[in-house]
Amino acid sequence: MQAVILAAGEGRRLRPLTRSRPKALIPVGNVPIIDYVIEALLASGIRDIIVVVGYRREQVIGHLNQAGYPVQVVVQERPLGTAHALLQAREHLTGRFLVLPGDNYIDSASIARIMDIPDALLVKDHPYPSNFGVVEIRRGYVTRIIEKPRQAPGFTISTGIFSLDTDFFDCISQPDLTDAISAFIASGRKLKAVRALDWQDAIYPWDLLPMNRLLIRELIPEKAGEIATGTVIQGRVRVGAGSRIHPGCTIVGPVVIGPGCEIGPHACIMPSTSIGSRVRVAPFSLAENSIILDDAFVGPHSLVRDAVIGEGSRLDDHVSIVPASPLLEIGDEQVKGRFGAVIGEKARIGPFSILRGAIVGNSVVIRGGREITSTVAGTDNGLVV
Repeated sequence: MQAVILAAGEGRRLRPLTRSRPKALIPVGNVPIIDYVIEALLASGIRDIIVVVGYRREQVIGHLNQAGYPVQVVVQERPLGTAHALLQAREHLTGRFLVLPGDNYIDSASIARIMDIPDALLVKDHPYPSNFGVVEIRRGYVTRIIEKPRQAPGFTISTGIFSLDTDFFDCISQPDLTDAISAFIASGRKLKAVRALDWQDAIYPWDLLPMNRLLIRELIPEKAGEIATGTVIQGRVRVGAGSRIHPGCTIVGPVVIGPGCEIGPHACIMPSTSIGSRVRVAPFSLAENSIILDDAFVGPHSLVRDAVIGEGSRLDDHVSIVPASPLLEIGDEQVKGRFGAVIGEKARIGPFSILRGAIVGNSVVIRGGREITSTVAGTDNGLVV
């Protein structure tokens, strides 16, 4: 069986995290999201995998080559929709195939449920269905998919994972895959609804936090770095090669710490935290339920809760990030989330600053002593606030 992974999109609602990388390459649990999809396919015995790339394609291709995955890459030259992206793989498909988003997590057990069923869709119940395509089902078959309705008729949503045959391409006349599925159903064909076991998507940047929490809950402990005497380590903790954990630290899993990191004396790393490569956490700081990407720095006496900290960003001393529930404008939507902060890459947060439900753009500099409770988007050349 063949599989097509759609990894051409940007993920605009995850900005600023996707300004410099596609959503499929955002690390969750220190692993790019697309890797979970490929590994699930390989675990299901599917080896003929096609990846459709577009936005920042060089990054995706470079990652796939470095990882050594047995995949074939095709390019969507312009962002003309998911159905158009699928069409780019048409000449390489010979029979039945799976279609999967490259920026969602899926487990191999769910793939096993659908891979042997012709014309099927993986569905899942979700507490916020209006963010997705809501699926109406009758007698086990999909009758309609309503894309992001204001008033959802139910809680069952499309995961975007389909089992299809090459005759499906006859139904593609619009750029969006949901329109093609609607045409497929209108033609009289039946689409079986199959319940997924485990599937995760991040619509907004703070959604990465519950995804991270779920994906690292069963991580395999490993202590490859240098761990000083007097350090307290509890639960599932993975420490990468070359990392140093100084005396007096407390680490309570699940926690993953990448290679080349330095966790300073008396720092605390609390559950559901992923720390990338070459990250420095200074003495007497605490991080909890957070994602800290490569080369970031957390200054001394800082508090980081419910935060995503971008690559190469710096938090000076006595910075506090605490959760709040702001009402934000994301594109043309008004949405409410609960999180501490989302900080883009190469940003700097000055000493004695407080962030509550804040989004800080790439290369933004926040002067010391400020309280930020909204979005500071920044510019291409950065912004000083």
